[in-house]
Amino acid sequence: MTGPKGGYYKAELGEPHKFDPTFRGPVHNRGCTDVLCCVIFVIVILGYIILGTVAWMHGDARKVVYPTDSYGQFCGQQGTPNANKAILFYFNILQCANPTVLINLQCPTTQLCVSKCPDRFATYIDMQLNYRRNKSYWDYYKQFCKPSFNNPDKSVSLVLQDEDCPSMIVPSRPFLQRCFPDFITRNGTLTVANKTSFKDGHGKIRSVVDLRDAANGITSLLDAKEVGVKIFEDYASSWFWILIGLVISMLVSLIFILLLRFTAGVLFWMVIFGVIVAVGYGIWHCYWEYSSLKGKPSSDITISDIGFQTDFRVYLQLTQTWLIFMISLAVIEAMIILVLIFLRNRVRIAIALLKEGSKAIGCLMSTLFYPIITFLLLALCIAYWAVTAVFLASSGDAVYKVMSTRPDCKYTNLTCDPKTFSQSNVTKLCPASQCTFAFYGGESLYHRYIFVLQLCNLLVFLWLVNFTIALGQCTLAGAFASYYWALRKPEDIPPSPLASSFGRALRYHTGSLAFGALILSIVQFIRIILEYLDHKLKGAHNAFTRFLLCCLKCCFWCLEHFIKFMNRNAYIMISIYGKNFCASAQDAFFLLMRNVMRVAVLDKVTDFLLFLGKLLISGSVGVLAFFFFTRQIPVIQEEVPSLNYYWVPLLTVIFGSYMIAHGFFNVYAMCVDTLFLCFLLDLEKNDGSATRPYYMASSLRAILNKKNKRPEEKKKRRKQKKEQPNKRH
Repeated sequence: MTGPKGGYYKAELGEPHKFDPTFRGPVHNRGCTDVLCCVIFVIVILGYIILGTVAWMHGDARKVVYPTDSYGQFCGQQGTPNANKAILFYFNILQCANPTVLINLQCPTTQLCVSKCPDRFATYIDMQLNYRRNKSYWDYYKQFCKPSFNNPDKSVSLVLQDEDCPSMIVPSRPFLQRCFPDFITRNGTLTVANKTSFKDGHGKIRSVVDLRDAANGITSLLDAKEVGVKIFEDYASSWFWILIGLVISMLVSLIFILLLRFTAGVLFWMVIFGVIVAVGYGIWHCYWEYSSLKGKPSSDITISDIGFQTDFRVYLQLTQTWLIFMISLAVIEAMIILVLIFLRNRVRIAIALLKEGSKAIGCLMSTLFYPIITFLLLALCIAYWAVTAVFLASSGDAVYKVMSTRPDCKYTNLTCDPKTFSQSNVTKLCPASQCTFAFYGGESLYHRYIFVLQLCNLLVFLWLVNFTIALGQCTLAGAFASYYWALRKPEDIPPSPLASSFGRALRYHTGSLAFGALILSIVQFIRIILEYLDHKLKGAHNAFTRFLLCCLKCCFWCLEHFIKFMNRNAYIMISIYGKNFCASAQDAFFLLMRNVMRVAVLDKVTDFLLFLGKLLISGSVGVLAFFFFTRQIPVIQEEVPSLNYYWVPLLTVIFGSYMIAHGFFNVYAMCVDTLFLCFLLDLEKNDGSATRPYYMASSLRAILNKKNKRPEEKKKRRKQKKEQPNKRH
């Protein structure tokens, strides 16, 4: 808060308000705050860089990009024998329980890299019979056998025992770089290559349904892939028009914010009046229904007499139901009217602040584009976290485990060595067992703590994200505070207020912003762990544990939202006072508590108008996009691209418009919150005198019946006081 020449009135808790003539708007002569937290934050960032480097050194992204066969070799990797074999083929897909097992590469059957998937039904027995007449049968079948095997005359029993070749192949197509049966539904019947049955290689006739059960869920995934291709085609043909729709939503959002200085009050009172009329009509309708039913037989039965009924129309035949509705609506109507009567000045103040926020945005247009910087920083944080997580997950060597189809095999899931597995006793005790690749891991200290490192990666990621958001809030708050504390607007607004505020926040308050972000990150981290535990315990029948988890989740959800609210206001105080985080949070908390009713009214009015604005913008642009993509605008009907699904660009435009409006309105909400805190400080510390004028807008002064006295009036009163003693003499 500043005096006439930029002075400031200190507002220390428990101390009288003192005028500080050296203060000029938001403090420029600042010192670094929360230095210890700043040092810790920098050290953590350096450690995070080291963690990413170590993960990059030990990890291998190819383990995620390429599927891996039973021997730990990558499919499709250049410079290897599998360079031209980018698809994983399962010898016997019937042994796979579900698609989760398939995708995790733990299906108990041999897995090989192939160049293409089978396109026909065949069995090894049939191949061997036809091979003697036509060599091409073997040439085709051997591409799905082990590369080292080239003996089609080997007995079928030995081939299947050693798993040199698959007992059968079925028409398949690649999905997620893996061969899955080519399911097609014809007239409600599931088929593969127009067949409903096939030979399983052991002399049995099996139904295609068995393949579906083995690869349960793959059909829907394949259908989803076809839909995905069509959606991609729609985006490719309509991206230009989608971009135009988003540009329109950006312009509409900007215009809406700038026009709020004229329309905020009209919008609010129109909606409130509409709500009052709607509730009043509801009261009249309930009374009419009550009067109509009164006196009719069986209408005076109470709700408790008939008990619970699934058909709710039964309750509408009772007078008691409409009486309850009428009383409830009457109470709501009375509450709305009483609130408007007793809080009308606070509502007017809230609307005036919204109008002033629109004026501030008009003077500081650059603030509307600051979210682009926040978006880029958040994208960088997300990308680094994702890459580090992938490299951590792919760290380690190939681990092989015993896979067996027999449930009584005691060696199942034990680690094994594929080089010596054939000579071990496991093959004798568990026939048809395989030593197949399971996952990547290891027994070193680094590998044992990969899970802990993943948790550290998550925590630091949350910290960086919240710091980025805090930096944006503090930067915007400093710019808007410069606007408020300019006595003559816009003449007294300092040059480049946004850039200056950004520089102050980074140079002096990195530690404070990091401190607030760390507190919020820890709470969010605990919430994520609770969600994980709740997911793991979904099948548990311990009611007390589930109840305790539910209570903890609720408490930490409330705590997270409270901390977000306090951090936001603390950052505003930091941008004005230049104090540390704890002192700023304390000052903000007590300032808000002294004006709790104003806070509640402003918060709800702001939320309501901004939500209404988002709804209007996304809805209006969405309606325009609907008429365009459905060819209902004759003027530009020929320009509409042909689409598979018109709802693809339509939903994209609606969602994009909402997000653009959300980004613009976040800046506006930060502006209103900053102006509100400045307004409260202004009201508490200044009295409108020539030495302590109010900095609030004239509309706010008029609502509060406050005036700024001119210096000439003060000189005149002093002169009159001097002349009065002379007149007496």
